[in-house]
Amino acid sequence: MNAKFIHLNLHTEFSLLDSTIRITQLLEACVAANMPAVAITDHLNLFALVKFYQAAVKFGIKPIIGVEVWMQNVYDHKYPYRAILLCKNKQGYQNLTKLISRAYLEGQTSGEPLIERQWINNFTDGLIMLSGGQQGDVGQLICAGKIEAAEKILQRWQIIFKDDFYLELQRVGHENSEYYIENALQLAEKYNIPIVATNAVRFLAQKDFMAHEARVAIHGGYLLTDGHRPKHYTVQQYLRSADEMINLFSDIPEAIENTVEIAKRCNVEMIFDQIHLPNFPVPSSMNIDSHFQKMATDGLTKRLADMSDRSSNKQKQYQARLFLELDVIKQMGFAGYFLIVADFIRWAHDHRVPIGPGRGSGAGSLVAYALKITGVDPIKHGLLFERFLNPERISMPDFDIDFCMVGRDRVIEYVAKRYGRNAVAQIITYGTMAAKAVVRDVGRVLGHPYGFVDKLAKMIPFELGITLTRALQQDERLRARYEQEDEVRALIDLAMQLEGLTRNVGKHAGGVVIAPSKLTNFTPIYIEGEDGSLLSQFDKDDVEAIGLVKFDFLGLRTLTIIDWSLRAINKRLQKKGQPPLVLSKLPLDDQATFALLQTCNTTAVFQLESRGMKDLIRRLQPDCFEDIVALTALFRPGPLQSGMVDDFIARRHGRAGVEYPHPALASILQETYGIVLYQEQVMQIAQILAGYTLGGADILRRAMGKKKPEEMAKQRIIFMQGATKNGVVPRVASYIFDLMEKFAGYGFNKSHSVAYALLSYQTAWLKRHYAAEFMAAVISNGGGFYSV
Repeated sequence: MNAKFIHLNLHTEFSLLDSTIRITQLLEACVAANMPAVAITDHLNLFALVKFYQAAVKFGIKPIIGVEVWMQNVYDHKYPYRAILLCKNKQGYQNLTKLISRAYLEGQTSGEPLIERQWINNFTDGLIMLSGGQQGDVGQLICAGKIEAAEKILQRWQIIFKDDFYLELQRVGHENSEYYIENALQLAEKYNIPIVATNAVRFLAQKDFMAHEARVAIHGGYLLTDGHRPKHYTVQQYLRSADEMINLFSDIPEAIENTVEIAKRCNVEMIFDQIHLPNFPVPSSMNIDSHFQKMATDGLTKRLADMSDRSSNKQKQYQARLFLELDVIKQMGFAGYFLIVADFIRWAHDHRVPIGPGRGSGAGSLVAYALKITGVDPIKHGLLFERFLNPERISMPDFDIDFCMVGRDRVIEYVAKRYGRNAVAQIITYGTMAAKAVVRDVGRVLGHPYGFVDKLAKMIPFELGITLTRALQQDERLRARYEQEDEVRALIDLAMQLEGLTRNVGKHAGGVVIAPSKLTNFTPIYIEGEDGSLLSQFDKDDVEAIGLVKFDFLGLRTLTIIDWSLRAINKRLQKKGQPPLVLSKLPLDDQATFALLQTCNTTAVFQLESRGMKDLIRRLQPDCFEDIVALTALFRPGPLQSGMVDDFIARRHGRAGVEYPHPALASILQETYGIVLYQEQVMQIAQILAGYTLGGADILRRAMGKKKPEEMAKQRIIFMQGATKNGVVPRVASYIFDLMEKFAGYGFNKSHSVAYALLSYQTAWLKRHYAAEFMAAVISNGGGFYSV
């Protein structure tokens, strides 16, 4: 490694309380400063690990994995001490993961997760320990003048870590730092212990110090002007260059040289191309694939038996689709995934936990329908399997399963028992400092009156994902105050430096991870909230990146309301000696239900009760199930603002003619009056006009949705060549490609629309035919349920 100095003590924004360093900006700074490696050592967590590792590799920077830990002080339990643990190899990473997890699981006796000294004795393999400087146990004792006690502690660490313990030195302006360094050097020489220099980096540049102090004050609830607030940081804790560090420790060159030696010794390689599915038990006479195939074929037989059309041709159509899907699923290695999902859904059915029809792209799978994972017939509704699983683009399947709010936790509890409590956890999420909130926070720590800050915050447009930069562009009043008032400009400028930083952790709404063995073999554990929920320290993207599988257990109050309604209705029907009502068997052409919708009496009807949706219903006047499917796709900002909704309605009522971009597309676009409304239609257009496979068409759809210029240019060439080969005039082919690209951003997943339209129809049907029971269930659940 061609380097003069490497930073080994650095916190990122994921430390949550004491850093303003964003990962991408850190790596850009390292590249600019010719630093070939850098460590992140966030406070007792590995939240940023996967993001840091993947980004560092892209930047050509060697990622060093580490953590700053708090440890129980054997001399004074009130004052824990710090240490840095760095991973030399995979064993070190696994040991660090186990130590961090144990701190959250067992070490929170004082309200803060701590690592007890004796835990480390069995987990030192593959780890390097830096002493923590003045805040370590040796450092605290030295600064307190207890040199003999410091020596004893030092000797213990030397025994435990052998050649992997370093005395850490810092010169960042802390009181007594030179006294500490002098005595630490004497001890290092006496016991032949190596030393290392760090800068306890908490912000990138000196100019960022005030923003850093504001972040610390926000977390601690202090005013920046409070002379008595704790001041643990100095303006010197920035990302010093190698030359600055060399000059700073010119009298102790060994401390600088050892940073490079440590960096050379830290070589953790993370693997991202493996999938770690939990083991699903199958009969001894079968393997996972044969058992999966039998379950799916048996399930389809039962589904076909319930259909009104049982003709030979119909059965052949379904069986051909099933075997096509089975081959793809087995080839991609996902048979176990389907069986796991089918198993906990079967348990939910058996234990009367209401389940939704299966929204998202998973509703496009006939195998899922056969296994009763979903309640949507994909062939009947024209849904595409490749929208869910694409053999030309390997990615994890992802079923979005809705459970009733009351029973959802029971299903998660079943999964935890079946696969082991130490192998199952919910997934962490990270909250960020959003525009309105960060203005309020910064205004508070600057000491501005509430009214002053409140007026500024209310000028920020109420828009999803709004930034302060966009707010200044969109609101003239805010921009004027920013330009004319020094206090406003200072507040917003400071807020902009903090905007978007990771602020806190939470629990994913429905994500659950199931590992094939202990979770700590893959991800550290975090304990969240008063209920002590077990969470992975990696978020959903990072969980999937390391090969673990995410399962979505979403809670939907609508299902609870439907369940309560059915209980009351069937109780009444039973008294009358009538058969029970089964919603899944309702015909989808009940004209009384559509008449109810056309009156816009849709309060408490799932997805259809908001004011804006009622206005759309009034204009559209739905009279078939397909219209409800279209409603959920149309009622979004893109279609509403683009004029697509007006065109759709005009064509629907015959006020405008139905036009097709090409005659060959009539069969695809007939149900939407010639308008490209669903993502599946984009895929089918590419298939019919340009000869794409549906897998290739899914890649095109994704590229259009992400709007990457390079990928789109490549796809345009492929589309034009294919369309021209099929006899499409180049001018027409180019027009259709532009049309697809335009509407791909608006296009909605039809699988999702169909699944949720079923719930809309069912709740409307209940309101029309059993209003008393239905509305009683709605009121018992706290009123209406607004969606979309």
